[in-house]
Amino acid sequence: MGGILHLVEDRPTPSSVYNWRVYLLAAIASCGSNMIGYTSAFIGTTIDLTSFMEEFGTDKLSSAGQDLISENIVSLFIAGAFFGALATYALSHWIGRKWCLTISSAIFILGAALQTGSSGSTGLGMLYAGRVLSGLGTGVASNIVPIYLAELAPPAIRGRLVGLYELGWQIGGMLGFWINYGVEQHIPDNHKQWMIPFAIQLIPSGMLLLGSLWMRESPRWLFLHDKRAQAMNNLCWIRQLTPSDIYITEEVAAIDAAIEEQRATVGMGFWQPFQALRSRPLLCYRLFLGCMLFFWQNGSGINAINYYSPTIFKSLGVQTNTVDIMTGIFGVVKAVMTVIWLLFLVDQFGRRKLLLVGAVTGSICMWVIAAYVYIVEPTKHNITSLNGSGIAAIFFFYLWTAVYTPTWNGTPWVINSEFFDPNFRSLAQACTTASNWLFNFLVSRFTEQMFATMGYGVYMFFASLSFLAFFFAFFLIPETSGIPLEKVDRLFKCKPVWRANEQLKEILRAEEEEFRFEIKDQAVHRENQEESSSPERV
Repeated sequence: MGGILHLVEDRPTPSSVYNWRVYLLAAIASCGSNMIGYTSAFIGTTIDLTSFMEEFGTDKLSSAGQDLISENIVSLFIAGAFFGALATYALSHWIGRKWCLTISSAIFILGAALQTGSSGSTGLGMLYAGRVLSGLGTGVASNIVPIYLAELAPPAIRGRLVGLYELGWQIGGMLGFWINYGVEQHIPDNHKQWMIPFAIQLIPSGMLLLGSLWMRESPRWLFLHDKRAQAMNNLCWIRQLTPSDIYITEEVAAIDAAIEEQRATVGMGFWQPFQALRSRPLLCYRLFLGCMLFFWQNGSGINAINYYSPTIFKSLGVQTNTVDIMTGIFGVVKAVMTVIWLLFLVDQFGRRKLLLVGAVTGSICMWVIAAYVYIVEPTKHNITSLNGSGIAAIFFFYLWTAVYTPTWNGTPWVINSEFFDPNFRSLAQACTTASNWLFNFLVSRFTEQMFATMGYGVYMFFASLSFLAFFFAFFLIPETSGIPLEKVDRLFKCKPVWRANEQLKEILRAEEEEFRFEIKDQAVHRENQEESSSPERV
């Protein structure tokens, strides 16, 4: 299967293509996912701090009132992300990928500053406004980062670079969990205690803002908007090759061919992709698949755990004084498994296989946890310490985390960054990313209520959806690894779905040999013409 140095190339590729610039650009862009991961992870435990509850008076509310405030704080952020993701289509179409990253980080910084400046005297209104703004910035970043990474990456490491988006998300999440644990353990219950986690949001967003000013615009976006000189300059700079290199010639030829095909089918304007949806059922079908990937991802329960980890662990019988450290371990497991996914799985094992393995294993783990909660009923019996069955339930919870993180947690983002034609990609990414935040919103808005009314049924619900996700992935999702972005449209014309990847690769290898033969034949023909017309020969 190979490891980090193992590359599955679609054609002979110079080693200089895999250079420090492409990785640095990906790392800077992934600061956007780092800020998303952190702000998604820290909020659940921060608003559960005694200092926060006392300052804003939520400690005086009933359990239902506290749940409502928590759900509002979380869901307003996600609502902002939903609209930010939709708005990104217009932004990216007119101003490009690079400046979208700049705008997203600036909006997020403003929102984080408002949250940090909130206090008991200003009330929750200022905090709510900050959450909405940071959500808007998050929506833009979550949309544009995978597109930017996919467009600058060589095919052999495209999954790895887009995977940096998920890695940044998980590192941010892990830091969010442990920073909360640190402030709770070492800082007194005062304003400073809960403010520190909010203020740290400014670090990754600030790094993205500064880094985006240095970044190069996506060459594919520039070609798409007839800025060829700048596009060639950026492409050669990113690949560290000259314009005359055969690799650059082939890549530009593939981009031009894709653009010409889009010009003849979808069209090149702002509204043409919308019109294409009505005239091209295959595009609608792929858009449906992309959105449904996020439905099944959220149906796994991962975001319910991200936002309400204290509620999850308490439902398993974990005591309040150990919830934070258990949540921190949850973050570490996710981060470690994301690294393994990034280096050894996503480009070598394949996207499709990951989805299949994750769906089955995740479903089994959730059924085991549901059985434990149903039989033991830990919340009703006031368990003070975990027995053997409780430890087993925690083991299966972490096993579920270890399996689901490198499968359904990050892989849908990679697949959606590869699914669509260049001129349709921005609109499709806006729709699929917005669908993620829509399903995310539903989870965040009703998780607390689901646990209050359904109990063990919540885990059965997640287990059932994971089981059904297996059949969705097996029959409908083709393998996209190793397929050039400009050729993905042809992937959906190969049947059956589970053999589409290998069929298309065979076709592309044959076409590549024919193209190289034509180039070589033209070069020989030019040499013969030059020899026949040289003065010495005359």
